[in-house]
Amino acid sequence: MKGLLLKSASTGENLEMIYLSNKGEITQRIIKVEKVGEESFKEYCYKRRQSRTFKLSNVLSIAPLKHHKRGA
Repeated sequence: MKGLLLKSASTGENLEMIYLSNKGEITQRIIKVEKVGEESFKEYCYKRRQSRTFKLSNVLSIAPLKHHKRGA
């Protein structure tokens, strides 16, 4: 997971993340990674339209954003 975050930070590729908040809420977000630390990472959250910091340990799932092709 950390390798994917580091790659995203260097390439600017957006990721799709499922995250468990400290309040126990599960959210799905599209993010752009800005900086990766030892226990957390800073990213731009398109859902909240602001930069936020998340704990690595609270990430449930993270993957490259899938681009959907439109039919002809």
